[in-house]
Amino acid sequence: MTESTAEEYWEQFYRERDKVWTGNPNPLLVREAADLAPGTALDLGCGEGGDALWLAERGWRVLAVDVSEVALRRGAVHAADAGVANRITWERHDLSRTFPEGTFDLVTAQFLHSPVAADGERDKILRRAADAVAPGGTLLLGAHSTFPTWMTHPPQIHLPTNASQLEALALDPTEWTIITADLIDHDHPGPEAQPGTRTDSVLRVHRRPWGLSSFRCKSVSFLG
Repeated sequence: MTESTAEEYWEQFYRERDKVWTGNPNPLLVREAADLAPGTALDLGCGEGGDALWLAERGWRVLAVDVSEVALRRGAVHAADAGVANRITWERHDLSRTFPEGTFDLVTAQFLHSPVAADGERDKILRRAADAVAPGGTLLLGAHSTFPTWMTHPPQIHLPTNASQLEALALDPTEWTIITADLIDHDHPGPEAQPGTRTDSVLRVHRRPWGLSSFRCKSVSFLG
């Protein structure tokens, strides 16, 4: 693969396609955030804005961030069409270089994978994401944990587990509670309709509004 910056790679990725994503929110976001009270949200790697629109339609004020200007422009158009433009702010960031300012009630990063990321880059971004969670807020991470079963030559992208993400985050157990740490298998057919499955992970952690001594985890099987 020709070396390229994140901006170059993702601008080309979106320019080559009239529409990349369905426009629907990521199912893991819907599953985990539907019961949260609306507040302020930071959507990292927002793409064309499906998650940001879903949050805004439910009363959140969203800062939507991506490295691609093309994706951000499309997201802004979708927000205007949906009547929620006043609830979403769009900012361009190469998250390996700059990060949005402020703290948020929800910080979400859904499938923040990049074939041009440097080693350890995603871990550093997620640590900054955790720092951006306000007291009483939520960090929500959705990630691919395996490649589709039909893929015989997967790309050279590291796929995290919940355990590896928790290790990278190094969260203070007096400040954080793990709400969800699940693996989800789902059908994922190939480009020629060949049958297949893949596994995704979802990690939801809550930052306590004050320090407590206990640290509970609903599911700890991935730590073994």
